[in-house]
Amino acid sequence: MLNIIGDAAGQVWQYLNKNGSASVNKITSETGLSKNEVQRGIGWLLKEDKLSIEVIGRTETLSLK
Repeated sequence: MLNIIGDAAGQVWQYLNKNGSASVNKITSETGLSKNEVQRGIGWLLKEDKLSIEVIGRTETLSLK
């Protein structure tokens, strides 16, 4: 399971690095990862202090630090 989460974190990081900030829904739809995988990857990146979350209206926007 740890490898799966690490891979998801890598894919989320790669997506944000290439495309800039995005919502969880956008990352989910454009990476092909499940919502659970994206959320676990976000947790991994937050733990490593590599991610920022900004709330715009009702949408959480993720970006790399």
